[in-house]
Amino acid sequence: MSSTRSDAIIVGAGLAGLVTASELITAGKRVTIVEQEPAASLGGQAWWSFGGLFLVDSPEQRRLGVHDSAELARQDWFGSADFDREEDAWPRKWAEAYLEFAAEEKRAWLHSLGVRFFPVVGWAERGGYTANGHGNSVPRFHIVWGTGPGVLAPFLRILEDGIARGLVTMLHRHRVDELVTRDGSVVGVRGSVLVDDDAARGASSSREVVDDFELEAQAVIVTSGGIGGNHELVRANWPERLGTPPATMLSGVPAHVDGRMLAISESAGAQLINGDRMWHYTEGITNWDPVWPSHGIRILPGPSSLWLDATGRRLPVPLFPGFDTLGTLEHLRTTGYDHSWFVLTQKIIEKEFALSGSEQNPDLTDKNLRLLAKRVAPGAPGPVEAFKRKGVDFAVAPTLPELIESMQALSPPGVLDGARVESEVLGRDREMANDFTKDAQVNAIRGARRYRGDRLIRVATPHRLLDAKAGPLIAAKLHVLTRKSLGGIETNLAGQAMDAQGRAIPGLYAAGEASGFGGGGMHGYRSLEGTFLGGCLFSGRQAGRAVVAQL
Repeated sequence: MSSTRSDAIIVGAGLAGLVTASELITAGKRVTIVEQEPAASLGGQAWWSFGGLFLVDSPEQRRLGVHDSAELARQDWFGSADFDREEDAWPRKWAEAYLEFAAEEKRAWLHSLGVRFFPVVGWAERGGYTANGHGNSVPRFHIVWGTGPGVLAPFLRILEDGIARGLVTMLHRHRVDELVTRDGSVVGVRGSVLVDDDAARGASSSREVVDDFELEAQAVIVTSGGIGGNHELVRANWPERLGTPPATMLSGVPAHVDGRMLAISESAGAQLINGDRMWHYTEGITNWDPVWPSHGIRILPGPSSLWLDATGRRLPVPLFPGFDTLGTLEHLRTTGYDHSWFVLTQKIIEKEFALSGSEQNPDLTDKNLRLLAKRVAPGAPGPVEAFKRKGVDFAVAPTLPELIESMQALSPPGVLDGARVESEVLGRDREMANDFTKDAQVNAIRGARRYRGDRLIRVATPHRLLDAKAGPLIAAKLHVLTRKSLGGIETNLAGQAMDAQGRAIPGLYAAGEASGFGGGGMHGYRSLEGTFLGGCLFSGRQAGRAVVAQL
């Protein structure tokens, strides 16, 4: 049994945990970080991310002619969140606080830490409903120069400095199994020391126990992430409003994102709320070079691909690529099938397909200007082209009949109606003959190109899918991809975990995805994207500063 004492214990070494630690280290406090995975996985899910951050009225937006405001952002956030529960009291307050942070201090704080941004702002979750409904009214998805690793970099530097100064004890392969309580307060953690493992970042590691440990501190901060790698738990929490859970899903996060600490925190008295609010993508493709079990990658699509369900029927308005993630998921669960299709052209894939993840964007991650220049040159980005050539979910053909035949080969027998696919493609193509149209997606494509950033690198010039000059034709088979928990440990604005009676639990804090990115669910039912990393940054900072003030 190992035992030590520090001012604070942080459970989980992802972004939220590192931000929390940075606040404590900067204040000269002693910190112990316990993390069940090997050192190779330091930084958690943030390392794998595309590095998108939600900012409001930024210099990047203004340079592109985007007129944003705190009032517009609040309208979009609350129209998407649709808070409707008694337990949404703290999530509402967190949403208000986060919006203020995103509109004011967030960018300047990150800039002071050395974080820089790609100049073109992305437009995610476009909505497509009314002004007070779901979606971003304007582009707000700011990509960090360096993607996920670029977000982590300043906090890893602070961590390294803290270790060098003797302020930080870093304990990898230490799995927390219990929160230690005494007289109603959380005073430490107990757990198992796992055998050393040289597993690569994100790969599954051994669960063999070789020892146990116990640690005490004045504060314990749970920053252990969500449940996306635990499909059993995802299905157990799946809400009726989204239909039945898929029989098969891809994983957008490693298997160790298993939700263990949520139940452990609940056993210590913490209140878990909004567990049925979750964020899974419908544009998942099987990774041809997997790192973890059922490893999937999300396509970050532009608006031009024709989206068909498993039978070949076009998805209804406004469920176009990049418009409403959960609305699309809800609709697809009514079809009776676990997959859907994008039908597109080489011209569309070259300009509109990005793949989520730092490893799929070497130009931005490695800050490689030579590679970056290829985004505006002919040809698809290298990682996208690799998936098209090697991925099991792609079909490529010179003609529509040949494409349909390849799609049917990738489908269960008798599911894909080739005549329906042909009708949808031809119907859409007829609408391209005029500058005006009744097709809402065609109007959306043309509207998107009014934004300079989309016209430059994100949205292809409108064209017929059967235009030979735009070919070949491409179909991508899409799967549900697990990703984020929108609920979690209920916390007040100091990050203190709340009990079932609405009282703060002395000594226990939570941040990041484990706390629904703040309060137990500051996103409500839907996210505006670029808000997951930002939620880790903000909730980790809030908890860290609160613990410093309490010590």
